[in-house]
Amino acid sequence: MNRFPRHLIFYSIGGLMAVVISYFVLFPHVWRCQWIEFSDFKKITSTFYISPDTPPKNLQKAQLAMADAHKRINRLWGAPQQKATFILCENTEQYRHYCNSTEGAGCSLGTPWGQSFIVLNVEGLNTDVIAHEMCHAELFTRLGWWKTTRQIPQWFNEGLALMVDYRFVPQTDSIQRHLSYKEECLYLSRGGQITLDLKDISSMRGFFNGNDSHVMLAYMTGATEVSRWLAAVGEANVQVLVQQVAAGKPFEEVYKDLEQTSRIRP
Repeated sequence: MNRFPRHLIFYSIGGLMAVVISYFVLFPHVWRCQWIEFSDFKKITSTFYISPDTPPKNLQKAQLAMADAHKRINRLWGAPQQKATFILCENTEQYRHYCNSTEGAGCSLGTPWGQSFIVLNVEGLNTDVIAHEMCHAELFTRLGWWKTTRQIPQWFNEGLALMVDYRFVPQTDSIQRHLSYKEECLYLSRGGQITLDLKDISSMRGFFNGNDSHVMLAYMTGATEVSRWLAAVGEANVQVLVQQVAAGKPFEEVYKDLEQTSRIRP
């Protein structure tokens, strides 16, 4: 019986250690989220941790907003599949520690092996922010890390999240929602003088690599396109699209086919 060469064992162990160390160096905030149970954050439930500095009123506010956000996710996605761990921070330093950023009201993180986290700061204690991040987590859970990061364009990911986030456009019927986002986009683009092609905001870098005006226009461009598509195909087809992409079909192909075959028109 041949034995596995000892030097290959050392190389394998060394390679594994290199991957682990690299992951820790590149994504320390994700590691911190994974080890939140051993931090000084208080465990409210198995998927909800709060800063030790969180006052009771903020906890109550967060719980009410989370309940309302779940209702919005149910309307768009049906029965939710994501079980993200929520981490509620009380100050900027805590938020940076777990989100790797000092900007934004919340962020969602995912790992290649299926864990997902939603980190909120004090500004994120509202239904809009929480529903937005939960939508990201739902897409991630249904498709997995690889398909979400490699096949789903960022404009769709962010645009879809804005369908349950009413900070810019209030809840209304699908056609009016599209028209409202179109108006927002026209305003930010200075009457169409500055435009973003969808292909230019398909990647994470292309979407967020710019000043605040660029990022906001990217959000509104994505929301305008997604709201147009939903007005054409209906919200039930979000699940159909995700199911077909999960089964191996290219996103672009499914996205176009559903619109062409749908009987619903804006």
